[in-house]
Amino acid sequence: MMRALWSAASGMRAQQANVDAISHNLANVNTVGYKTEKPEFKTLLYQTIQTETTSANGAQKPISAQVGLGTRVASITSHFGDGQLQDVESNSALAIEGSGLFAVNGMDDQVYYTRNGDFYWSQGANGLTLCTSEGYQVMDSNNNEIILPDEVDASRVVISTDGVIGYMDVQNQYVPLNQTVGVFQFNNDAGLEKVSGTYYVETAASGAPMNEAVTPGLRRSRVHQGFLEGSNVQVADEMVNMIVAQRAYELNSRAITTSDTMLEQANNLKR
Repeated sequence: MMRALWSAASGMRAQQANVDAISHNLANVNTVGYKTEKPEFKTLLYQTIQTETTSANGAQKPISAQVGLGTRVASITSHFGDGQLQDVESNSALAIEGSGLFAVNGMDDQVYYTRNGDFYWSQGANGLTLCTSEGYQVMDSNNNEIILPDEVDASRVVISTDGVIGYMDVQNQYVPLNQTVGVFQFNNDAGLEKVSGTYYVETAASGAPMNEAVTPGLRRSRVHQGFLEGSNVQVADEMVNMIVAQRAYELNSRAITTSDTMLEQANNLKR
């Protein structure tokens, strides 16, 4: 009965973490570039009641008897499926179709990776620079800042689906700028470490970033100018998951109540 109390309590804690993750997904249903987070669970230790043995009359007992001691959260992973593309009235907004991520240089000179392509042209020391809303510089395929020459009007910038940057001159002729938006892939997206916002940093588990522009064998992503990628949260699925988590929480609380009642009855036994 004491095992049941602790096992059920661990189940309640696990389901609370499950509801926390579901609530976080629903809260970010309109966050650009957000990726659904899914908790995964694992069982705790097993206590062996009986080992594989032979009975007194020589009968074989090839199966042991073990009782589990509950569950806990093993990991909370992000699922990097594509979100729906949303048409916006901004030629600096970019969306990725495929497995790639944008690279941005933070204020601390740390390189972050993101699917949030809500970028803006910002006046910097060297000219108009493509930045995030936090002021992080967007990196090109050579890990340099994307800067427009002084004579280029930002409203006339054109970015192809390969990420190649150019502009339309006053004669409406296309002029390349010899820069390409940097798009990077990882062998294990789930190994990326989540930081504030919709940013990720590489880890040993994710592997080193692979530049799509120079790494052979990669299936290249497509860059869409004037679009933003919405979150990939499926609201109907999350609501179903929340109902399941709520019922599981109730069942674990019922197991605690039942175990407590059994203990009370055992304490009230009289000779």
